[in-house]
Parts: sequence; structure tokens; C-alpha cells
Amino acid sequence: MANHSLGAGDYSLVVGVAEQSLVGDHPNHSLGTGDHSLVVGLGEQSLVADHSLVIGQEFADVETCRRALKEIAIALHFDLRIVKSDRSRFIAKCSKEGCPWRVHVAKCPGVPTFSIRTLHGEHTCEGVRNLHHQQASVGWVARSVEARLRDNPQYKPKEILQDIREQHGVAVSYMQAWRGKERSMAAVHGTFEEGYRLLPAYCEQIRKTNPGSIALVFATGQENCFQRLFISYRASIYGFINACRPLLELDRAHLKGKYLGTLLCASAIDADDAMFPLAFAIVDAETDENWMWFLSELRKLLGVNTESMPRITILSERQRGVAEAVETHFPSAFHGFCLRYVSENFRDEFKNSKLVNIFWNAVYALTAVEFEAKVAEMAEISQDVMQWFHRFPPQLWAIAYFQGVRYGHFTLGITELLYNWALEGHELPIVQMMEHIRHQLTFWFNERRNMSMGWNSILVPSAEKRISEAIADSHCYQVLRANEIEFEIVSTERTNIVDIQRRVCSCRRWQLYGLPCAHAAAALISCGQNARLFGEHCFTAASYRETYSQIINPIPDKSQWKEQGEGADGGGAKADIIIRPPKTRRPPGRPKKKVLRVESFKRPKRVVQCGRCHMLGHSQKKCTLQILQIDG
Repeated sequence: MANHSLGAGDYSLVVGVAEQSLVGDHPNHSLGTGDHSLVVGLGEQSLVADHSLVIGQEFADVETCRRALKEIAIALHFDLRIVKSDRSRFIAKCSKEGCPWRVHVAKCPGVPTFSIRTLHGEHTCEGVRNLHHQQASVGWVARSVEARLRDNPQYKPKEILQDIREQHGVAVSYMQAWRGKERSMAAVHGTFEEGYRLLPAYCEQIRKTNPGSIALVFATGQENCFQRLFISYRASIYGFINACRPLLELDRAHLKGKYLGTLLCASAIDADDAMFPLAFAIVDAETDENWMWFLSELRKLLGVNTESMPRITILSERQRGVAEAVETHFPSAFHGFCLRYVSENFRDEFKNSKLVNIFWNAVYALTAVEFEAKVAEMAEISQDVMQWFHRFPPQLWAIAYFQGVRYGHFTLGITELLYNWALEGHELPIVQMMEHIRHQLTFWFNERRNMSMGWNSILVPSAEKRISEAIADSHCYQVLRANEIEFEIVSTERTNIVDIQRRVCSCRRWQLYGLPCAHAAAALISCGQNARLFGEHCFTAASYRETYSQIINPIPDKSQWKEQGEGADGGGAKADIIIRPPKTRRPPGRPKKKVLRVESFKRPKRVVQCGRCHMLGHSQKKCTLQILQIDG
């Protein structure tokens, strides 16, 4: 409002977002016995359609009546004083001495409703002349923001108090807004405490509606305080085992809700390079024991299926607890560092841009000779580099030495996803947070399944793009055929050996990425083969459709859950056990926000030199100098 000062008989009403006059040009805003709208139902809508009262008007109960009159008092900017409020009557008047406004509401005989018996609807006072209003209680704030919070749990107290001032012309404190939001969140989503109590029944519903899924909750101590929750849907298990590449990412995000906790996740990557969460858990704290438990459950759900899969590659930050848990439960897996973690540690320790650039060249070196040359360059600048390499062995992150297959994924893509899940769900009770994650998984499965139905290519789009680039680059090479399966690929830079039966190239890109490199494409094309048929099966459109072929079924509303049920298969708390919140509580004050530091993980820019004509400014791929193709 431009001016919140209200003189006698001059009351403004805010309806929705716009400012509208209550009664047009009427000088007195009298509320009498004329033709006025009646009270509408409770909920997120206003209790009174046009903030008018009429004798005989009925209310569902005394609480509805009280709320309706508070709404009118706030809208018309006058203070309400309750004279009498009990089971049979409600009497209120204007708080200003001498003002005749007064209403008497009494219970109707034989029914639960109340109706207005007497009404003096005209104000002679000047009303509330400032932005503060006695009727703008925490309960009123909660009702005002309930609709918005239902759609957006991230609605901040600062935004609430600003919107209330703009829409209602009332100033509330930050604490009122915060408490109003907390009360409204509890009304919409339930309390945090109720969320923990519902966990056993929720896990039972997951297992019942999605057979083959794993849903376990564990409590600790005599008071049954929450300790761990593990969930993995059968649709995700099936997709990973039957169609995804054998690559898993492990990471966690710390929760900042009322009872804190940590969200753990193991995620695969689908053929089109999107994250494919396989299993996730919430634990009371990030400890070595909880990581050991999480990897134990992960191993159980994969079971004997992993025996028919290639050796799994696992990427993480390799914290002590994670490294020990992987070694215990996945002893044959290749466990490598996330390059984001390694590079940030290197940069923070040395703070030397030249060293960092050489470091990245070492990271992407394809051979041990190239890698060691870059290490020698770094050692000339700082001898401390060698000590750093003892803490971060190159066998765990350098392309030249790491034995696992990362398919071009060197950093944890799951980090940002977990960060967003924690941010979006930390104000929700634990069951609602898990439902938020399930809804997102369901959306991804449906969206990606439908999208893949329109593909006509052999490979998924991202793989199709990479193989097309390799085919385009292949025309730059000379091909010498040694025998049925081996080829010598000649360029001015170097010669590479390709074995199309073993699907390897001496440049190592075919093995590292799972798709034919340019050398392999040149060899395959020279003998009349389709290079697209020589990528790993997981990159095919058919395999992608198999990844998302299963359905994550919906879970009924909690009102339909049985209060008691059978115990969980495979361990966990029984459905009739009451689980209480963990002992940890959020400390006072505003939680610190974690800012994800995102940097470029590509090789540092360098001047391009053509390998054929040796001119600067273009690559061999774009060279216009023609070269004769030789068939062996």
C-alpha cells in the first residue's frame, strides 16, 4: 500500500495481491444487513468472500467464526477485542473506546453451527494507523502461507513477511514468520517426529507396492531412536544390473533439518550420461560404521548378480570410512578418486597456476611415459609435489595408471544431485523427503523411457555424437591392414595399433570410453564394418530402454497404511515399533550454506597445431592438405 494511515471511515482492503476498495465509494464502510456474501469454507482461501457480515450469517463452529472475524479485522485495519468466547456464544467489539462496532454470534439450537444474532456494523474510529496488527498471530500467518508452502517448502520467512506486508498491509516479525511457517509445514506435511514414527509402515508400503525393492529402517537404544534408513527400488536394481555400465559413484550430503543426519547415495550413470541413483540411505551421522553398513546393504542387493558383471569401478572422495567399506564389501572393485576432490586439494595446497596446468596435463596423459614427464616438470617447480603424490597415489586417479574403466567420468556427478535433494528436502519430515526423491525418480523413469521411444539410431544420442566425431576424424589417417583383426593406423604424429577383435587401440581411448576411437573407426571402415556396432552394448538405444523398462509404482496416502504390520524381511525394525527421532538436534542460529565449487575439468587450453602440415590454428581433422588412403 502506498499509505497505510487510515482515517475515520476510510478503510482499505487488500484482496489477493491487488489493492481494492471494500465498498467502492461508500463513505462509511458500514457492515449491515444488506445483500452480502456469506462465509466460505476453511482452508487456504479467505474465510469471508468479501469481508462482509450480515445478521443470520452462519459459521461451521466457533473457531471458524473467530477466524473469520480476525480476517475481517486485519483486512479492514481495526483491532478486535473478544468480549466472550465459549461453546455457546462469541461476542466481539472494536477495541477503540466509543466505537459502536460490535457482533454477537450464538450457537444454533440442535446443530453445531453458529449464527450472527446482533450486529452493529459501522465504525466511527480511525482504525489501526500503523502496520502492526494485534490479530496477525502466528496461527494467522500459518493459515495465510499454507497454500504457498504446499507447493514450495523452500518458502523463506523473509519472503513470507514481505508478501504479507504487500498483500495484507500488515507487518509481522521474522520470528512470527518463521514460527508460522513451522506450524503450517506441520499441518501440511506432518511433524518431524511423526515422520520418524511412520518409517516402519512406510518401508512396508515400499516393499508391498514395489516387490523386490529394499526398504529397511533401524533404531538404536532402549528408546528406539532412529539410526539408519536404506531404500533401493527394484526398478533401479534391475536397470543397473541388466543395462547400465559397471560404474558406481558414492557420495553424501549433510542434512540441516531439525534432527540433522546425512544422506548417502550410490548412483550409476545411464548410457546417455545421466545420473541413475541405485540406492540411498539416511543415517544419524556420517561415521565409518555407517559407511560400512551402507556398502554392506549395497552388496546384498546386488547379490550374486555381480558375478556375471564385469569388475565394478567405484568413484568417491575415498574418505577413510568409504575406502575401508569398499575394500571389505567390494574387494575386487577398482576404487578411484573423484578428480574434483583431488584437483581442489592440489590447488589449495600449492596455489600455483602453472603447477595446476601441468597437473591437468598429467591427469589426462594416456601413457605412463607422458605422465612421468609431466611429474618431472612439476618437481622442477616444487619438490613438495612428490610428497603430495604419496598421499594421492596416481594409481587411484591418473588416466595413465588407473585400471578401472570410468567411461570418461572423472568427477562425481552425484554430488550436485545430493546437494539439491538435501536443499529441497531438509525442511520436510523424513518420509516426505523420501517421497520427494521417489517422485523425482518416477519422473525420470517415465520421461527417459518415453524419450527413448522416439530414437531411431543404434546408439543413444551422446554416444552417437561421439562416434560420428570419431568417424569424421578417421579420414585423416592411413590404414595398413596387418591381418584379419589387426590394423596399423598411421599419422604424422604417431602410429597406433588397433585390434578389432579384442576392441583395443594403443591410444587407449577405445578401452577408456567404451566406444571406438578415431583410429578404430578408420580400421573398421577400411574393412567395411559399421563402427557403431563396436561400442559396448550399454551404449545402445535398446540397452537404454531396458534401463528404464521397469516402473516405480506409487505409494498410497499414509491414511491408508495399516498401523501395524509384519516385520521387515532381511532385518530392520518391525512395522509396529515406534521410532523416535535421533538424539542429535540442529544447533541454534542459521545453518551455514555449503557452496559447491565448480571448476572446469577439461584439459587447459593450448595452441592447436596440425599433425599433418604442422601449421598452427587448426587440427589435423580440419586440415585441407589431402593425403592418400592406403589399404593393406
